[in-house]
Amino acid sequence: MVWPAAGARTVWFFDLDNTLHDAGSAVFPRMNAAMTEYIHEHLGLPMTQADALRVHYWQRYGSTLLGLMRHHRVQAAHFLHETHRFPDLEQRVRGHAHDLYRLRRLPGLKILLTNAPAHYARRVLKALRIEDCFDAVIPIEQMTLFGHLRPKPDRRLFRTLSVQMKIAPQRCVLVEDTLEHQKAAKSEGWRTVWMQRWMRAGQRSRGVPAQPLHRCPVYVDRRISRLAAL
Repeated sequence: MVWPAAGARTVWFFDLDNTLHDAGSAVFPRMNAAMTEYIHEHLGLPMTQADALRVHYWQRYGSTLLGLMRHHRVQAAHFLHETHRFPDLEQRVRGHAHDLYRLRRLPGLKILLTNAPAHYARRVLKALRIEDCFDAVIPIEQMTLFGHLRPKPDRRLFRTLSVQMKIAPQRCVLVEDTLEHQKAAKSEGWRTVWMQRWMRAGQRSRGVPAQPLHRCPVYVDRRISRLAAL
């Protein structure tokens, strides 16, 4: 991939789901159901066990897909296609107008860094009408090292991105809702911003324990509830 020249600018890496739009309320429940159905069909597990396995792998690896690849030899491309189709996705995407306005005016290089597949990410950006805001889009298909998928929260991903783009880690800022991803980025010298606007709905929809929003872990530089605070 040919990277845009950063110059002396700050490089902002934005997550997509529950950072730029409210995925927890309308998208994640259907995505979770699609992943559970996929596990049920391809691993032959009862639905309750399939759902428990989905949550377990998400908590352990930061991605259900990684657990399925590691333990069940699931093909990433097939899984991503089957679980992110959503014919009515555009009608379900909800962003916040002030956040998106601030995103357009934010100085620096802006890159979308998402564990979602490219076709889904592009559709969400188009529905939000911000596809022209980003200098580059890095979906999960492009997060590979030596032929192996290394999506967030793999520390090697963050290290490789700063090296490939020839920018100092401290000029990279990760803005997103998932703490494990923040922790990995911080370990590689990146700055971190914890976006909390839609976290409650996202935690409920994923079936994981709620994280207290008032605390700020040491690896988080800033805690915000709106992009206008950047």
